[in-house]
Amino acid sequence: MLFEVSHITSYRYSDPAMEAYLEVRLTPPTRPGQEILIHRIEFTPPAAAVSDYVDYFGNMTTVYSMTLRHQHMRVSNHLTVRTSRAPLPAGALALTVAEARQILRSARTTVFDYIQPTQSVPLGGAADAWAQSLVRENDPLGDCLERLNSRIHSEFKYRSGATDNETPLATVWKTREGVCQDFAHIMLSVLRSAGLPCRYVCGYIESEPLEKEHTPSRRLVGALSTHAWIEALVPGMDWVALDPTNNQWCGEQHIAVSVGRDSLDAAPVRGTFKGSASQIMKAHVTMRRIQKKP
Repeated sequence: MLFEVSHITSYRYSDPAMEAYLEVRLTPPTRPGQEILIHRIEFTPPAAAVSDYVDYFGNMTTVYSMTLRHQHMRVSNHLTVRTSRAPLPAGALALTVAEARQILRSARTTVFDYIQPTQSVPLGGAADAWAQSLVRENDPLGDCLERLNSRIHSEFKYRSGATDNETPLATVWKTREGVCQDFAHIMLSVLRSAGLPCRYVCGYIESEPLEKEHTPSRRLVGALSTHAWIEALVPGMDWVALDPTNNQWCGEQHIAVSVGRDSLDAAPVRGTFKGSASQIMKAHVTMRRIQKKP
């Protein structure tokens, strides 16, 4: 499939800000099943000082500095991407959880960060109980991943606005409602409690597929901003992606942009400004399927 994506993040201040600094993780990688054909990031107001670096988790990160007074700011991300369904590593997914854990133990130093708790993804409690009942040692790894994915989808209700970036995961466990970010954090907490390395993925999703296709794609749940899912590491050092919000393996309707231990690591835009004003931030994503390469 071929997609055009536009992701606009805008900030408006009640009074002019004197300075602003942003880090944006908006450069999607080329990877199996995902080919980046066109990509550009634009900042308004434009700044002379824009630089790039690769962060600890492998994300291309752009740093923007605005040292002049301004009352609004906008980050525009535009890309054209070709996606395809990458085959799953059937042999690795057929191994039992115990076998997979034993094999991955040899790579512990490489994946250490992805089995540890974070402030956004605490371990223990309900996560431990789910790990014991759903990620059983003698069951095939692939079956356990699908079982957990399905359980989160059925037990938790998607409700836009139910949580925000400050909502503790314990609250999501209690209320059993949230958004894609919360469901990804729940799945990470269970898998890490089971001793399986996994990471958070921030990206885009085609939630409204074309209706006139001969073989129409499934309508997916997603926000008008970025979407979130998880990737689990399996023997062979392959990452496999699952979307608990939509109860499926990720495929052609998903575009991965950034990864990390949790949503804070993979945040598409974050930064700070200097001034006494308050700010309003808005983000909007449009993802449109196109029929031919531009």
